[in-house]
Amino acid sequence: MVLQDHFHPPLSLRRHWHSFHNAWATYIASDLNSKLPEGYFAEPNVQFGIEIDVAAFEGNLTEFDNEGIISLPLSQTNWTPPSPSQNLPFLPTVETVEISIYNTQGGAVLAGAIELVSPANKDRASHRKAFVSKCETLLRQGIGLVIVDVVTERKANLHDELLNRITEGTSNLGAELYASSYRPVERNGQPSLDIWQEKISIGDTLPTMPFWLRGNNCLPLELDSIYERTCKEQRIYAGSA
Repeated sequence: MVLQDHFHPPLSLRRHWHSFHNAWATYIASDLNSKLPEGYFAEPNVQFGIEIDVAAFEGNLTEFDNEGIISLPLSQTNWTPPSPSQNLPFLPTVETVEISIYNTQGGAVLAGAIELVSPANKDRASHRKAFVSKCETLLRQGIGLVIVDVVTERKANLHDELLNRITEGTSNLGAELYASSYRPVERNGQPSLDIWQEKISIGDTLPTMPFWLRGNNCLPLELDSIYERTCKEQRIYAGSA
């Protein structure tokens, strides 16, 4: 199954890209769960906009006053929170499409992450910085990472921005679409980062990427077969978009 353009007509007029990304993340997690060793599990985490969390709480709240303070039942109004000591501009992560892999030994410990890039991750400098910072934090914690970018409506390369921050400008893939894999590793007492990178183009098949979990486990991330499954489930057919 070749990669189609989910962000421009004609396909973007017939299918919602966020629905496809949601399903794609779910099927990637399902595929990984069939391959992961005992004691590991994968689960998708998809958030499009902060209003998702607001909606999840609306059923448990009463109403907001003019300053946004929740009105609680009378039995809970004996305490009033003080005014904040400081208020600063803060940009939350507006969109997240990721698959997280956990090791359940001693609790659910994050062992690997797959980030499916969304348009909001690339649309402005502050969003790109937030995405890159998140990926950098994962790598510095020794967590294996894969980034997959099939977003055609934004031209930024988050892989290059990530490596330019970590290695001070020594890498430049220069591709608009790509898949990249990262493995934090220590050899002879020296920490380093193994990197696999593949350029992607509309009309090409997607690559199989090595997905390293924290420790020494590696799984094949078969992007093409999972993409094909997602297209079939979404009734998206090659050449018919």
